[in-house]
Amino acid sequence: MLSHNALVVVADGHQAVLFRNTAKQGIELEEKERLSPKHLQDESQGKQPEETTPKDEDEATFAKQLAERLNRMVLQNKVDELAIIADPTTLGTMRKHYHKMLEKALVKELAKTLTTASGEDIGKALS
Repeated sequence: MLSHNALVVVADGHQAVLFRNTAKQGIELEEKERLSPKHLQDESQGKQPEETTPKDEDEATFAKQLAERLNRMVLQNKVDELAIIADPTTLGTMRKHYHKMLEKALVKELAKTLTTASGEDIGKALS
C-alpha cells in the first residue's frame, strides 16, 4: 500500500509521468509533472557503449537522467516513498543508477509499459 503523498513514476525510454498519491488511504493519483528527454538533457551527460544504436542510446540516457533526477529528489527530502513503473529495459537501466537512499524510499517496482494509462489504471496496477 502506498502512503499519502508517495511519488509514483511511470516511465518508458521516451517520457516519464510523475504522480503523487493524494488519498489518505488507498491510491488516488494526481499528475504532477511530465518529463521528456529535453527536460533532462542538461542535467546529465552520459555515454553508452559503441555497439548501441542511437535509439537505444537515447532511451538509456533518458533512463539514467531520470534516475539521477529521482536520486536528487530523494536526497533533497522531496520524496519519502516511491513507486516506479517502467518498461523492463528502462527499469533495468534506471536500477544501475539508483542511490542507496532512493533504494530505501522505493516501495514498489513494476516492469510494465503504462505511460499512456490513466491514473486509475496505474493505481490498479499498484494495488
